Amino acid sequence: MIREIAARRYGEAAFQIARDGGTQEPWSEGLYLMATVFSDPDVSTVMKEARIPIASKMRLAEETLESVDPLVLNLARLLVHRGRTALSPQIAEAFQELADAESGIAHAVVTTAVPLSEAEGKAVADKLSEISGRQVVVETQVDEEIIGGLVARIGDRLIDGSTRSRLAALKQRLQEARA
Repeated sequence: MIREIAARRYGEAAFQIARDGGTQEPWSEGLYLMATVFSDPDVSTVMKEARIPIASKMRLAEETLESVDPLVLNLARLLVHRGRTALSPQIAEAFQELADAESGIAHAVVTTAVPLSEAEGKAVADKLSEISGRQVVVETQVDEEIIGGLVARIGDRLIDGSTRSRLAALKQRLQEARA
């Protein structure tokens, strides 16, 4: 989930450039590599260190990302210059979400009380695909507090089929019946 507004904006701008240029695949690969490089603990430490000159940081970025699309490399340079390299994983994620949305693929975060088996995960993905009308890629999380059932979030849409919410609704109805 993208938390940083700046990362979303960078991702949207990158997606527009890639779509307009017909270079979505090279951009996607380049942003993934950039995110991987800048997330490396050693590289991250160098990029955060104020005593290291920007020119040295720029050289490191250029050497490690020399194989990516030149425009991706320009974005990496911009991030180094602005001290925002930590945003690179979120930028890559924002870009991929937009690319997937254009391809009719939705991403869902599904929270259950117990881990899902592979077959259960596929069944949930199939059902969410049926509900949303798009192919759904599911990311699962475990939260024992939901007691049972599941909670699915597809974009802005929330599907709450948890036992916890059903119990809360039942409690509400019983309180209203007493009044």
